[in-house]
Amino acid sequence: MSKGLQLFLGFTITFLGVLSIVLSLIGVQFAFLLWIDAFGRLFGFVFRLLMIMGGIVIIVLAQTDWKKEEEMLSDLKNE
Repeated sequence: MSKGLQLFLGFTITFLGVLSIVLSLIGVQFAFLLWIDAFGRLFGFVFRLLMIMGGIVIIVLAQTDWKKEEEMLSDLKNE
């Protein structure tokens, strides 16, 4: 998966999670996320928080330069 697609996915999930929490405070919900609250309001809130955290993790992982990280680790082992 390309970095651009990963970033788009991460920002989309994070944005939907934040917007979903804000909208639920005023009593509005996204139609495609209604199934989340079927298990209870607490589960729905926790799931939305996990959406936000998961999106942030995807963004961070997409921005990480793994080759540079490997070089830094090998330099630390050589010292």
